[in-house]
Amino acid sequence: MERPATRILAVLELLQAHGRLPGSALAEKVGVDVRTLRRYIGALEDIGIPVVAERGRYGGYALTTGFKLPPMMFTDDEALALSLGLLAARQLGLAEAAPATVSAQAKLERVMPVALRRRARAIDETVTLDLARNAAASGGDNDALRGLSAAAQARQRVRLRYRSAQGEDSEREFDAYGLAWRNGRWYVVGHCRLRGGVRSFRLDRILDVQPLPASFGRPEGFDALAHLRHSIATMPRTHPVEVRFAADLATARRFLFEAIGVFEPDGDGTLLSAQTDHLDWFARELARLPFDFEIRRPAALRNALREHARRLARSAGD
Repeated sequence: MERPATRILAVLELLQAHGRLPGSALAEKVGVDVRTLRRYIGALEDIGIPVVAERGRYGGYALTTGFKLPPMMFTDDEALALSLGLLAARQLGLAEAAPATVSAQAKLERVMPVALRRRARAIDETVTLDLARNAAASGGDNDALRGLSAAAQARQRVRLRYRSAQGEDSEREFDAYGLAWRNGRWYVVGHCRLRGGVRSFRLDRILDVQPLPASFGRPEGFDALAHLRHSIATMPRTHPVEVRFAADLATARRFLFEAIGVFEPDGDGTLLSAQTDHLDWFARELARLPFDFEIRRPAALRNALREHARRLARSAGD
């Protein structure tokens, strides 16, 4: 839900952009009723923004002639959106965009208050985005993203309250090493002091983040996204799988998404070590590959592939 301060600044931006707006139209654009809009106008006047109110059926609001806004004013959420946008532009790897993003970041930091500038730099230094696959973004928590990125940058321990997929709540002390966006979801990766190891947590399941008066050391060169990919690929499942491909590492990865397992060079081919709960699905993934492969284990996967081949043959025969 948007905070009142966000909507108040939206009123100010709309008046600056449009010159004059009827009260009903302004209220509709901001998403409030006319009575609430009047309170927002009063809040702007309280901080020294001169707003002219025209009474009557066709009345409206406008900024005093000649009034100019400061160059830029940002809410926390706006600063977060801008920081993530610039980060995404850099990580897309477009050479032409690199100077522009550096210049834009410098301009933004020059006009941001100190607190916002720190938050923007925390995003830049601790967040990694996986932009290789398109996915619809899930609901997230901006407060958790801001708080955890700041904690990761400052090496400050936090207390997390977390709700599992089964709906169970837990609390733990946590050292945030970094954050990553992957397949439409945000994750934080770091040392969980409840479990005694590196763990990842979905941000949309984090209920609360509280800073603690303790610091920590982050492993040198830690890559949150790489760790997240590896942990998903090696998550224990019903059937361990090992397949050798007659293709080099780059080709194998191009035709199979990376989270399917761990890829390693094997002579002139590639070895895939993976886990799956669904052998039929894994067989279909293998069947579409344009290069040869050898299923080393389990035997049940070879049976599932044969059954899939028989279904295809029957369909072709029809």
